[in-house]
Amino acid sequence: MTVRSRAPFYAFVLLLIAAGISIATWRHIELGVPWMTGEQRPVWMIEARVDFVGQDEAAQISLHIPEQPPGFSILTEQAASPGYGFSIIETSGSRRAEWTKRDVSGPQTLYFKAQFVPDDSAGESARSRKPRPTPTFWEEPQATAVREVLRQANERSSSPESLTRELIRLLQPDSRTQNTTLLVADDNYLQMVVRMLNHAGIPARTADALKLEDARRRQQLMQFLQIHNGDRWLTFDPRTAEQGVPENLLLWRQGSESLLDVVGGDNSQVSFSMLRQTVPALQLATLEANKNGLGVLGFYQLPIEEQSMFRMLLLLPIGALIVAFMRIVIGVRTSGTFMPVLIAVAFVQTTLVPGLIAFLSVVAIGLLLRGYLSSLNLLLVSRISALIILVIFITAGLSIIGYQMGFNTGMTVTFFPMVIIAWTIERMSILWEEEGAREVMVQGSGSLFVAICAYLAMNTSLAGHLTFNFPELHLVVLGLILLMGQYTGYKLSELRRFTPMKAYD
Repeated sequence: MTVRSRAPFYAFVLLLIAAGISIATWRHIELGVPWMTGEQRPVWMIEARVDFVGQDEAAQISLHIPEQPPGFSILTEQAASPGYGFSIIETSGSRRAEWTKRDVSGPQTLYFKAQFVPDDSAGESARSRKPRPTPTFWEEPQATAVREVLRQANERSSSPESLTRELIRLLQPDSRTQNTTLLVADDNYLQMVVRMLNHAGIPARTADALKLEDARRRQQLMQFLQIHNGDRWLTFDPRTAEQGVPENLLLWRQGSESLLDVVGGDNSQVSFSMLRQTVPALQLATLEANKNGLGVLGFYQLPIEEQSMFRMLLLLPIGALIVAFMRIVIGVRTSGTFMPVLIAVAFVQTTLVPGLIAFLSVVAIGLLLRGYLSSLNLLLVSRISALIILVIFITAGLSIIGYQMGFNTGMTVTFFPMVIIAWTIERMSILWEEEGAREVMVQGSGSLFVAICAYLAMNTSLAGHLTFNFPELHLVVLGLILLMGQYTGYKLSELRRFTPMKAYD
C-alpha cells in the first residue's frame, strides 16, 4: 500500500491563503478600501468665486483649474452658475472652466467647486517633451549685473536645485548688493528670478498655490517658483528658498497660463474659500474605484437589492468555518452539518433572542405534529411533504401573532429555511425513536450552541465589512477549512475519556 504525499495538498492550501491575503492587501493599498469599519479620510472643499461686471454684451469667462496637483487627487468638480453655459475645456497640459452667456449686464458672480483628497501617490502628470529654457535678453547695465549675480550663485552650487536656492538667497533684501539692487524691485522680484534662471539654462516658471486652512474665506493665491531639473518640476518658496510642496499647500496653477480671462466684462477678480471635511474611507474608495473603472473588481456596481443579497451570502463561509471548527476540533455534535449555519443566518435577520424563541417554538410544535403523522404510517416522501406544509403554517401563525403583539421581528421568522427545518424535525423524531430523548437534547442543544457561536461571529460589523469589501479573503477561509479536513487527532470533547487514567496515576 503506497502512502500518498500530502505536499501538493499543503502547497495548494498555502497558495489559496497567500492569494487571498495578497489580493486583499492590493485592494487596500491601490483602491484605498479600509481594513476597519468607520475609518474617515479628510477632504478639502475648495470654492473659487469669480466676480465681474457685465458690459451688456456676450460674455465668456475662463478660469484655470488644476489638472493633477501634487499630493492631491480630484474627487468631484461642479459649477454653480445659473443662466450660464458651463464646460471644462481640456488641452495638452491645461484645464479651464469656461462659462458663456449671450447677454450679460451688471455685477455677476460665478462659482466653481472641487473636492480634493490628500494622496501621497499623486504626482506631476506626465509630459510628452522635456521643457526648454525661455530665451531671455538683457540690456546694459542689467546684462553685466545678471552675469555677476549668476557667477556668484554658480560658485556656491553644484546642481539646478542648489543654484536656485543660492540665487534666491542672493536676491533677498538683507543680502542685496549693488548688482542685485539694480535688478530687483519689490514688484518684479519673482519674475526676475524666473528670467535669471532661464538665462542660466534652467527651465523656470511661476506657480500659484492655496494655503489650506479650515473655514477660510476670500483667500488669494500665493506665488511660488518652479524649476525643471531634467526629470521633473520642483517647487520652491521664493521667500525662504525652501524646496518641496508642504502638506497644507495646493498648487492651483502651474505654468505661465493666465489664471482668469474675462471677455465681455470689467473689474474681474477671483477669490477662494475652503472647508475641511471628513468622509467615510469606504465611500471614498468606492467613488474612486468607479471613477477609475475598477468598480468591476467588487460588488459596488450591482443594484442595491443584489448588494444586500450578497452581503448575506458572503457571511455563510464564516458560519461554515465556525461549524467545521466546532465539529472537527471541539467535537460538538449537531443535528446535520449545515443546519447551524442556516439557523445563524436566520438569527442575523431576526436578532438572537426573538429568533431563538421562534426556532424553538417551531421545532417544538413540529415535533408534536410529527408524532401524529408517525401514527398514520405514511411513506417518507408524503410525511416530509406534509411536514413542510405544517411548518409553513406554524411560521405564518407565529408571524401573525408576533405582529398583533407588537413584535415586528416576528415577521422575519419566514426567513427560516422551511425545508431544512422540516427535515430537522423529521431527523429529531427518528433519533428520538431510535436513540431516545437524551440524544435529541444533545444534538439539538449542540446545534443551537454552534448556531449562536456562528451568529456572534457573523453579526459583527467587522465580519460584514471584510467579507463584502474583501471577498478574496474567502480563499483564506477555504484554505483553513481544507486544513481542518485533514485533522485526524482527538477532539477536545473526547479528552475526558482519559480522566480515569489521570486518576489512576
